[in-house]
Amino acid sequence: MNVLFLCTGNSCRSLISEAVFNHLAPAGWHGLSAGSQPTGVLNAQALALLASKGIPTDGYYSKSWNDLPLTPDIVITVCGSAAGEACPAYLGPVLRAHWGVDDPSHVVGTQAEIDAAFERAYTLLRGRIEAFLALPLTQLAGDRAAFKAELDRIGLLGADAC
Repeated sequence: MNVLFLCTGNSCRSLISEAVFNHLAPAGWHGLSAGSQPTGVLNAQALALLASKGIPTDGYYSKSWNDLPLTPDIVITVCGSAAGEACPAYLGPVLRAHWGVDDPSHVVGTQAEIDAAFERAYTLLRGRIEAFLALPLTQLAGDRAAFKAELDRIGLLGADAC
């Protein structure tokens, strides 16, 4: 099962999601990330945060959704609503869900405020990924409607903390 985490720039939130998912996922599940308008570089603070959590990012890079090596089974958009951010719409026969997270790389303030924004995004995404992986995945794989409902429910977890 291949899960694509998608946003616009593919430099921060989708990277965090891909790395955390691959760090926690069972054998046979694979996370990847992409953007509709990739920046071409990964966010240095996101990389440092993942390293501080012991989550490897070797081989990860900012890439376009047009350059994916495969068609994903599930697409999860992680764009937030701050500053009217538009979220890309992945077209294709895949299961889709939205897990909105505001972009910590756009936070302006003290270093402590910026660090807190990155930590919030990481905590929110990790909690949602852990909830995803706690689902009865084998059972849900055969029931798309139930799987979609669970993914949508997970997308609301911690939303009040954004």
